[in-house]
Amino acid sequence: MSEDWENVILLSADALRADHLSCYGYHRETSPVLDELAEESIRFTNAYSASSHTREAVPALLTGKYPDVAIDSKYHLASDTIATTLSEEGFATAGFHSNPFVSRAYGFDQGFDVFDDDLHLGQHKLIALAQRALDKFRNRHYARAEEINERSLKWLDSLDDEEPFFLWNHYMDTHGPYEPPGDYATLYADQGLSGRDAQSLYQRAIDDPESITDDERQLLIDLYDAEIRYNDEYIGELFDELRERDLLERSLLIVTADHGDAFGEHGYYEHPRYLHDEITKVPLFVRPPSGVSRTVNTPASTLDVVSTIKSYIGHDVEFSLLAPSKDNRSVFSQARGEDANSHLRRYALRKRDRVCFCEHDIDTQEIRFTETTKKPLRSELKAHVEQRIGIKNENEPAADSEVDEEIERRLNALGYKD
Repeated sequence: MSEDWENVILLSADALRADHLSCYGYHRETSPVLDELAEESIRFTNAYSASSHTREAVPALLTGKYPDVAIDSKYHLASDTIATTLSEEGFATAGFHSNPFVSRAYGFDQGFDVFDDDLHLGQHKLIALAQRALDKFRNRHYARAEEINERSLKWLDSLDDEEPFFLWNHYMDTHGPYEPPGDYATLYADQGLSGRDAQSLYQRAIDDPESITDDERQLLIDLYDAEIRYNDEYIGELFDELRERDLLERSLLIVTADHGDAFGEHGYYEHPRYLHDEITKVPLFVRPPSGVSRTVNTPASTLDVVSTIKSYIGHDVEFSLLAPSKDNRSVFSQARGEDANSHLRRYALRKRDRVCFCEHDIDTQEIRFTETTKKPLRSELKAHVEQRIGIKNENEPAADSEVDEEIERRLNALGYKD
């Protein structure tokens, strides 16, 4: 470990696609803070999530392993996260977020000294009931970036001055339903929507995408972009607080997303179990304490985040984002099918300027390529799929958690449940 590097900070945004950030060429100035970060970071222009939805993408991000071994068949954590590794190395560890799919109900608190997943039931029942009533009244679905910052900074201030730490903040603001707060609601749109109208429009886009008019599609994009701008501002406020505490210059900082969001480009909205660019291409910034300005076109994966952190603490790794090769390496993504397609597992292979998709039918063991691609790419993806098929996850699904009732309510509000 470098003597100048004491801490690791990982910030991830839910459903944030790279091509809606101004530093990735978007036509709106949605991300002035991240634009500035790009000037003092290694920015990856071809970074892809290991999956297209939170239940598989976040486990991969935190473990550095493909989803087929990172979680069990019921999406419970089945591998050690980077928090466990760093805790064993003497780091104080904390995570702050409010996505039920990666809550302690699914085992994601393992390795964290403090794990605030914004779920109160199971901690103190009376407080939980009061919180639930207030959330329902406010039509509240998740903790805003401002709240996540406040909680994480309070934890940082509780640490001893010389205690190294690992902080993971996961922000939900860019996840639907898109309800930018205050003046952000009309930043790009003529008028905002009420919380219930925003939720209704978002749910209809998921359930019946063909019913969405051009104007409604544009409204969804306008509100999504405003959420990005809001989230960007509060990431900037966190940076300011870290600088005031002299922590930013003593930390390895990584900023990314778990996946993106679609707006009808392939006939669907939100982030279902497909692997197109709109829902897998994510922003990725890596800032060492001294800062560095570099743009890297080499393909990267969110799986590389863990190996990069491990390299920082002295572990031998095959690939680090801090010293990326110039090779046109291959990165892979995967996603389980859902409901009627539960017998399918989708895979994608990406190089700098090429992509290949296929599906593996678990029932027939057939591997089908879903788009026309050149034979060498197909052969490489087929070999990868056959390798993954041969890897069996021995972990048994964990027992259901006592917080399921609250999780069900949150998931319904976020468009995950009917």
